[in-house]
Amino acid sequence: MNVVALGVADTSRAALGDGTEHVADLAALRERMTAPGARTVVLGPAVPLELAVRLADEHRVSRPDVGIVLERAPQEAAAAEVLTTALRAGVREVVPAGDPAALQEAVRRSDTLSRALAERAPGGPPPQAAGRVITVFSAKGGCGKTTVSTNVGALLAAGGRRRVVVVDLDLAFGDVAIALQLFPSRTIADAVPLGARDLDFPALEQLLTPHSAGLTTLVAPTDPATGDSVPAALVTRVLELLREHFDYVVVDTPPAFDDQVLAAFDLSDVVVLLATLDIPALKNLKLTLETLEILSYPQERWKVVINRADSKVGLSMAEVEKTLQTRITAQVPSSRDVPASVNRGVPIVLDDPRHAVSAALRDFVERDLVVRSGTTGDVPPPLRRDRRRLGRRRDHS
Repeated sequence: MNVVALGVADTSRAALGDGTEHVADLAALRERMTAPGARTVVLGPAVPLELAVRLADEHRVSRPDVGIVLERAPQEAAAAEVLTTALRAGVREVVPAGDPAALQEAVRRSDTLSRALAERAPGGPPPQAAGRVITVFSAKGGCGKTTVSTNVGALLAAGGRRRVVVVDLDLAFGDVAIALQLFPSRTIADAVPLGARDLDFPALEQLLTPHSAGLTTLVAPTDPATGDSVPAALVTRVLELLREHFDYVVVDTPPAFDDQVLAAFDLSDVVVLLATLDIPALKNLKLTLETLEILSYPQERWKVVINRADSKVGLSMAEVEKTLQTRITAQVPSSRDVPASVNRGVPIVLDDPRHAVSAALRDFVERDLVVRSGTTGDVPPPLRRDRRRLGRRRDHS
């Protein structure tokens, strides 16, 4: 990696390694940034924030392939106003000083992005096709949306063979972080100060929390009241950016047709409609199907999945399909091992790949969600604004 550093401490020098070029002053740094070969600039705590921001702003257009990583004192690095100011100026990462692992990872990510930007320069190869957006929805709570979303994400990641991100769009009561036992430092709410217009992927990438090989997350706000500040336009921008950089984007949703959920539907290649074998859940599923039909959402993108499908409740799948007037795509059995795996923070498909639940989900993912070579998924047309009011239904019965 071609790294240039200014004002870093000795611990950071050791973390960056012998291949890093350390310059003595800003004039030398400016000269080095204009020369070919430089891909990442590390600015240590000794560099004032105002100077770092000005430098990033100057070079965000002239050298977008050069990433700036900013080291700040831990308390300053965690401050929302510092992060917002830095990201607006084009700084790619803000990391706490004295954390060599965080610095190394930030530099690695910056180098990867710089290489990709260089390849997309005129004369380079075309960018790869956009990833696939898969939204998991149920109009009734308690059907297992988060469990299905996280396990589907783990299966799609395939141990690192694909890049997958799970987005928790239940902005008030999201459980993705809890289900995966993550302790995120940032959430989707941290994108609000940037706004949909100024948000770019380097800024968004700082808000992601990794889980396992190939699988990362964008979690919901920790404060339920904060969710109201996340507009639908920002959700659209977030999903558009993520689909450009990940093979699959899995969206977990609240049990409501709000504007944020409809924004996800607009960009979804597949909507997984989840229900259980009880009358309230099936009633809400039928209302969901009717609403999507009114909204002219393509039926070929609906995938109806029955969770806990082996429950002995006196309803057969044939009766359910007749009532819903649609085909059941997949059936996932019930098991007490599922909540046990959630309590451990490990998706059951990773915890016990041979489990019956894992097998059912794997069959569904491989058959209905994985894009085969030579095939693509077209983005459905945007929903008409005058139809969005039809989606204001909320039913927690």
